[in-house]
Amino acid sequence: MRWSRVIQTVDVHCEGEIGRVIVGGVLDIPGNTMGEKLAHLNEVDDSLRRFLCSEPRSGPAGSFVLLTPACTPGADVGMIVLQPDQAHAMSGSNAMCAITAILETGMLPISGEKTLVTLDTAVGLVRGTATCRDGKVECVSLDMPAAFVAKAQQVINTPRWGQVTYDLCFGGVFYALVDVDQIGMDILPENARDLATSGVELRELIAAETDIAHPLVPDVRGLAYVMFRKQLDNGVLQTCTTLRPGRADRSPCGTGSNASMAVRYASGQAQIGDVLTTRSIIGGEFETRLRGTEEVGSYDAVLTTISGRCWIYAMTQIGLDPADPFPHGFILSDTWGGSATGAQVADA
Repeated sequence: MRWSRVIQTVDVHCEGEIGRVIVGGVLDIPGNTMGEKLAHLNEVDDSLRRFLCSEPRSGPAGSFVLLTPACTPGADVGMIVLQPDQAHAMSGSNAMCAITAILETGMLPISGEKTLVTLDTAVGLVRGTATCRDGKVECVSLDMPAAFVAKAQQVINTPRWGQVTYDLCFGGVFYALVDVDQIGMDILPENARDLATSGVELRELIAAETDIAHPLVPDVRGLAYVMFRKQLDNGVLQTCTTLRPGRADRSPCGTGSNASMAVRYASGQAQIGDVLTTRSIIGGEFETRLRGTEEVGSYDAVLTTISGRCWIYAMTQIGLDPADPFPHGFILSDTWGGSATGAQVADA
């Protein structure tokens, strides 16, 4: 066996959503801030993301969580999320996976029933509190980045569904939140493929008309996802975030839940102290507590704490043979959906 690159991961899932936490093989990413590191991965060199997030080393489901040295004083470790479409500034489920892996493998010690871990991200510090018992992380609660509604009740004309109304929000990345009834579907496992392809199609239409950037972090810009939502009679918000090239989030989606609370507060449906339960397409739940407000540029923003559970299921070594004809991987539409662009082959 001869490998020119070796990467180790601790493989975790958060309420069913896979987050493979990179714990070896990547020392750092160029950049003096997490925003600069994110921009480097997206604009200068995306070979690490393509190597990990494409076949034959991966599949459409899940993300890789890149840990780096922290750039901001007071943080324990930096975090960037690698997905098939690009590197992202923040993800609630992946942050929970990262903290679970860091503590349960001893990268940082469990210091009591409530152990604090602070992540440095491109959108600021994310403080996590892990509830621990007998060496196991039972729950992770995240103080999320400030969330805000950038544009409420926007309307777009679509070829398939006519007029679709959405809320453009920031919850860690930018979302278009869409009532699922508008596309004539329910959030059910058997509808996952149709929801995923519809969400990606709708995201492309909205993104073409939308130029949005975070007012304080210009490296974080552009619409990341469409999240479908449905308010249930018991007060639970059912969610389905759709990710390129075409899949459904298995978790209730942390940054999407954060954005959802921003919508509720802006529309007068929530006040400080309220708790929102969000439920995924497979029944997993997060709790989102509204703990305060602040201003982000010209936006009125909310501060939330989101709680969820994770489980480690594997530890993996990923290698690259120097003769491998697919060092950057490939994607095919049979598995990745209709927006897959075919083989991505590096120079020999």
